[in-house]
Amino acid sequence: MMKLFIKNMVCPRCILSVQEIFKNAKVEVKNVSLGEVEIEEKNFSKKSKEIKASLQAVGFELLDDPTAQLITKIKSLLIQQVQSGLEEHFSIQKFLKSKIFKDYSSLSKLFSEVEGITIEQFFLLQKIEKAKELIIYNEMPLFDIANSLGYSSGQHLSSQFKRITGMTPTQFKAIGNKGRKSIDNLN
Repeated sequence: MMKLFIKNMVCPRCILSVQEIFKNAKVEVKNVSLGEVEIEEKNFSKKSKEIKASLQAVGFELLDDPTAQLITKIKSLLIQQVQSGLEEHFSIQKFLKSKIFKDYSSLSKLFSEVEGITIEQFFLLQKIEKAKELIIYNEMPLFDIANSLGYSSGQHLSSQFKRITGMTPTQFKAIGNKGRKSIDNLN
């Protein structure tokens, strides 16, 4: 079994796209999750150039560097957590330590050096982008959106939203999709 790390996987459609690439290359996939693919090694070495090219053609990148792999894993875990919902007292430190089994301060330092922002800033950007998505859908009141993203109140979400975007959730709602970014391009 071989584990590969893929940059820019940020959603369920990305998982389907990567599965299709490996299927077309006739490489058996055991599991695909955000940022990772587990495969049988037997056909990969012959097909690696084809797979790399196919991944790049749709905006992904196969990562060989251990540092890049670790950063991608951190990002994928945090994106997945935001997409699935958060508890009010969610702790990034405890969460990452339980998933990666490394000292948080060293992870944080490495992430900041490579990405130019802190893990917390990255996480906040992800939460605000998710809030934008939910605001545009117009299916939940702001209080429920705040609750689903781990905020203590709608006001807390509103103040962070305004600080990050420069506008209130109501102002954002008025402009719609024009203010959204793809989550793989947040920095």
